Amino acid sequence: MINKLEMLIALAREQHFGRAAQSLSITQPTLSAGIRQLEDHLGVKLVERGSRFGGLTPEGQRALVMARQIVGDARRLRDEMRVKRDGLTGRLRLGVIPTALTWASHLAARMTERHPGIAFTIRSSSSSNVLNMMENLEIDAGITYLDNEPLGRVSTVDLYRETYRLVCHARHPLAARSSLTWAEVAQQKLCLLTPEMQNRRIINRNFMEVGTSPTPMIEANSTVVLTSTVARGDWVTILPGDIAEFLTSGRSLTTVPIEGGTQSYTVGLITEYQEPHTPVIGALLKEARAAVR
Repeated sequence: MINKLEMLIALAREQHFGRAAQSLSITQPTLSAGIRQLEDHLGVKLVERGSRFGGLTPEGQRALVMARQIVGDARRLRDEMRVKRDGLTGRLRLGVIPTALTWASHLAARMTERHPGIAFTIRSSSSSNVLNMMENLEIDAGITYLDNEPLGRVSTVDLYRETYRLVCHARHPLAARSSLTWAEVAQQKLCLLTPEMQNRRIINRNFMEVGTSPTPMIEANSTVVLTSTVARGDWVTILPGDIAEFLTSGRSLTTVPIEGGTQSYTVGLITEYQEPHTPVIGALLKEARAAVR
């Protein structure tokens, strides 16, 4: 039954039979047969079918909610039993906003040093998709903004408060400045993160507060692309302080604080609320709290 529920979750996530089957490493006929067996077992139609996937029925939507809960509980049970047998082992899956990737690596390194049996998979994604991945059981925890989007019922650990810096080439005319205003930054040749990223939406709001709305000529969902563009010499970008310092270290780049605007946003670790958490998730939360002391 659990594997059939996992098929339903995958199908709802991918909205496509072929992609759902591929995500589970099974064939499409196996997936289709599994969904039909689940429908027969429950006595209701779960999926609208035509020439392609047509969405979930109302009964399918309700079954999806229960499936996520049942599959999540089953995984937590397996984790609990594995810890009793083998100690703290397993693989933690983290979804992380791009501007917090340095913190993700820091936290993963702390965990693996103290618990060598724990491995990590870290995926970079937008803040909204981090929440979607957690809901769909694709990740165990996330690092994202805690202030601006409804997070639901989650456990959180504040990691840092985000402030913003202009990143430019060391030869850029603004490189020697001690600080800049958002209005000054708006006049520069900008490359920024793509609009679906919450960091970009925060930057847009800061520009709006000073009555401007610049249009960047280059957008990317990768901070590496932005930094590489800035290294050409005439471009500038805006990044949070921690990742800005990391990406510019040892290169002919510099950072300049940006004053004014809405300067402070909290970024933190989130995981599904449980009482109690599994030992592995509990250890992750403990390390996250220790990392900010």
